[in-house]
Amino acid sequence: MRKIMGLTLTLLLSVVLVLSGCGTKKVDPKEALQGAASNALKMDSYVVKNEIKIKDLSVKLAQNNEQVGSVVNMLKDAEINISQIYQKDPMQTEATLEVKLKGDVATTITIPFVVTKEKMYVKIPKVPFFPIPDSVVGKFLVLDYKELAAQSGGEADLSKVDIAKTQKFASEVANAIFAEYDSAKYFKDVDAKDAALPDGFSAKQVVQFNVTNDNVKDAVTIFVNKALPKVLDIMSKDDYRDMFQGLTKEDIDKAKKEIQSGSQAELSKGIDEMKNHLKINQFTVNTAIDKNDFPAYQNLNANLEINDPDTQNNVKIAIESKSTFSKINEKQKFEIGIPTDTITIQQLQQEFGGAGLQ
Repeated sequence: MRKIMGLTLTLLLSVVLVLSGCGTKKVDPKEALQGAASNALKMDSYVVKNEIKIKDLSVKLAQNNEQVGSVVNMLKDAEINISQIYQKDPMQTEATLEVKLKGDVATTITIPFVVTKEKMYVKIPKVPFFPIPDSVVGKFLVLDYKELAAQSGGEADLSKVDIAKTQKFASEVANAIFAEYDSAKYFKDVDAKDAALPDGFSAKQVVQFNVTNDNVKDAVTIFVNKALPKVLDIMSKDDYRDMFQGLTKEDIDKAKKEIQSGSQAELSKGIDEMKNHLKINQFTVNTAIDKNDFPAYQNLNANLEINDPDTQNNVKIAIESKSTFSKINEKQKFEIGIPTDTITIQQLQQEFGGAGLQ
């Protein structure tokens, strides 16, 4: 009896160990990323913080250009931050765009805006190097989608913009693209402690997508020959056609046909030429998947050099961007609400005319 009990206990312990292992085992990196992209469709509300920083920027031209130099000086070390609160139903989102410019014209521009299903409200900022009448600074410019559509002959009908549909489209596109890339070659797991996650962020899995000089030719070839035709197929679906106003199904079919009938020799030659001009020092995208399988944090690092042997123009740029989602599917508290201190486009034009700025 003691032997039977011992054997039973051993079997039970073995089952527990196997089950616990199944619960903690990480999914294949590419599959995890595809699953997270699909699961993002279930994000009906959230708070997201986006940070973009130009860490390095240099432009060397064969002929000096003071205007280009001043722009580069202004953008170097620039930071762009966007904080956003979103809810799906009723659709409302509010965000604050903050642009921090460095260099000789160091300044910070902050632009809050609110979006509903019918209108967009943009707060008019005070910009040091652009004359805006003080009478309108701080007011919200209200843009009525139906009025804009009427004025443009229907070409700018923003009332057709459906964020839920946009999310679904983006998810389908992401999965179509990911499916074409080899998991072992382009995707890998990253230890959470090495992923520079935000304080307090707990990740179930961190997946990295990586493109280097060694695989860029293969990556571009796969995208053009395999992924892009599938993306065009998705665009041509009846569900998404109205998202691409002015682009007909015939236009999309023609683009796909041109891609598929193109010469592989010409494509290979073009990519080889691109490799001669482009050096990828780093291009990585880390996606942290939380316990609910949401892609709740993403970090992109790109460090590129572009050299044109014909013009002798050289550009070096390093960019880092971070997106952090929180309060997913929670009841959101909007800070701005629906603005009441508003001004129309016509009124804004009158104010600019009165100030002699037209």
